[in-house]
Amino acid sequence: MRAVCWMGAEDVRVRSVPEPVLQDPRDAIVRVTLTAICGSDLHLYDGCIPTMTRGDILGHEFMGEVVEVGSEIDNLRPGDRVVVPFPIACGHCQFCATERWSLCDNSNPNAAIAEEAWGHAPAGLFGYSHMLGGYDGGQAEYVRVPFADVGPLKVDGELADEQVLFLSDILPTGWQAALNCDIESGHVVAVWGCGPVGLFAIESALLMGAHRVVAIDRVPERLALAREAGALTIDYSERNVFDELREFTGGRGPDGCIDAVGMEAHGFGLLGGYDRVKQATMGQTDRPTALREAIQACGKGGTVSIPGVYGGVVDKLNLGAAFGKGLTLRMGQTHVHRYLPELLDHVRAGRFDATSLISHRVGLEDAPECYRMFRDKQDGCTKVVMKP
Repeated sequence: MRAVCWMGAEDVRVRSVPEPVLQDPRDAIVRVTLTAICGSDLHLYDGCIPTMTRGDILGHEFMGEVVEVGSEIDNLRPGDRVVVPFPIACGHCQFCATERWSLCDNSNPNAAIAEEAWGHAPAGLFGYSHMLGGYDGGQAEYVRVPFADVGPLKVDGELADEQVLFLSDILPTGWQAALNCDIESGHVVAVWGCGPVGLFAIESALLMGAHRVVAIDRVPERLALAREAGALTIDYSERNVFDELREFTGGRGPDGCIDAVGMEAHGFGLLGGYDRVKQATMGQTDRPTALREAIQACGKGGTVSIPGVYGGVVDKLNLGAAFGKGLTLRMGQTHVHRYLPELLDHVRAGRFDATSLISHRVGLEDAPECYRMFRDKQDGCTKVVMKP
């Protein structure tokens, strides 16, 4: 089969690889009908995530048709159409039992690597480095899905693939990001980053009752999508974010701040240059420009929600501001399984139009060019969907 493979930093190739086979009675094999390039994949493309191996199959946003199931799978059968959550969860550990699916104790076979870096290991993820399991991803013609009696969501034929594909990651991720802000009537929420996760966070916050959402970015196409979603916008390359947010909130600051950017934020001036040098010399792993701004701008007693991926150590983070203002910081990989039934209902009701984010529809063979284009924000690229 053909698959998108990581061959090194800024080197993605489409290669012929063996088709997956059942390895466990709880496995399923899925023929991928749609898959997408996620902003988190760009961290792999740029070489920012450790423990990648040459030839790893990428991709954690995918859906498809079940073609084979293991002997212990009784909820799926060949021909079922499914969306697959990007975290892999066993369904039986203490974290799965409390619906904290992305913290599963049993799905990461390389837990020792993650424990060395972070103290404890989260769940395994599809297509995302060996410290998170080393599982083959879904940017391929077929994929093996472990614990298939727990993860995949069956979807009927009323909805097109493009309408439900993003239930695999970015829609639940934007939803959890807004949910973590504990939004109440009258609240103002600020969102850093108007990529797909940021846009879904904007829509989610408004659906949850936010009085106003302010979106921060510098790419014209993304700012336009944020305005279409109902947000006020700030182009951070032209205006001072902190001053603008104070003006939008009558001086008190946002009640919730969402960092939908993560580890490769663009910074300006001396601090931006400092981050680039520190990252290049391994003095820090991440560039936390958006997170710094979110903590500084958030109003007293507010919440900073972090769906953007961070991989390790950051510098010059004003923890004193978070402490002094009594902020709550909430973060982590998305517990996708928890939100799927509710979000599927929202999609059916038309409250989320996932197709509006898609700017490029291509085949797998176009992946190398599309990775570069998405990373460099060229050709109006907001979201790439690939049909194997």
